[in-house]
Amino acid sequence: MNLSLSRSFPIAKAALAAAVIACTFALACSLIGCASGGTDSSSADAGNTSASTDGKTLRVAMELAYPPFETKDDAGNPEGLAVDFIRDFGAAYGYDVQIENTAWDGLIPSLQSDKADLVISSMTITDERKQSVDFSDAYAMAQLAILANADSGVASIDDLNQPGKKVAVKTGSTGDVYATKNLADAEIVRLADESACVTEVVQGKADGFLYDQLTIYRNHQANPDTTEAVFIPFQDAEEWGIAVKKGNTELLDQLNAFIAQSKTDGEFDRLTEKYLADEKKAFDQYGFKWFFDFE
Repeated sequence: MNLSLSRSFPIAKAALAAAVIACTFALACSLIGCASGGTDSSSADAGNTSASTDGKTLRVAMELAYPPFETKDDAGNPEGLAVDFIRDFGAAYGYDVQIENTAWDGLIPSLQSDKADLVISSMTITDERKQSVDFSDAYAMAQLAILANADSGVASIDDLNQPGKKVAVKTGSTGDVYATKNLADAEIVRLADESACVTEVVQGKADGFLYDQLTIYRNHQANPDTTEAVFIPFQDAEEWGIAVKKGNTELLDQLNAFIAQSKTDGEFDRLTEKYLADEKKAFDQYGFKWFFDFE
């Protein structure tokens, strides 16, 4: 306000002018969405370096416990192949991607309770899960393998399905599902996370751990003296999908279009080179089906 001009008004006129200005400002605020004490979306997103300008937020739930797909960097920020992939999707469709680290057993409930818009967390597409959520087309393929204790004598899946054998599985994983259906003679030890299952095998408390080939390969490399890796296929390759709330066809169509494009434009090759170059060589050597081999 120009103070020299305001002093030329009589007091009553000045008061009236102030009231008019206040009312005008209040009206302008209401028109552009200002609200004293309300949530400022720009402030709420200030910590997100991938914020888009159109304000569409994509809430992504994933368990940041499975490197190199979903994990954290040294500062505790989301990092990994799936993190890059979903951020690339967000950039393509103008979303502000916000990743929420979520425990495995809370992933699907986060969709059902509207706390997340999608889940990407190395989740296998199963008929049981399809009853609760809708899945995208497959964005990766994986096969189960066995991390066996070096003294267990386990050389195949049949060796585990014996009385007295203990099989460690991550609760709710497809290894858990497989063991429950097919290893009726073994004792199944269900644990909350992958590292606990590996520890059981390394310490000889379990004879084997069922999980995907990459995890088994990496943990055998880390524990070569106490473990053996059994890679003989005992089921078809599993498809990993991105889960959305049932009926969210708009987001599902966008995801499927991006996945289809990624299969042809080199997206998966770039991510492999960045995160899995050595593992790709090992998989080729063993003759394993690669994660992004969709044939």
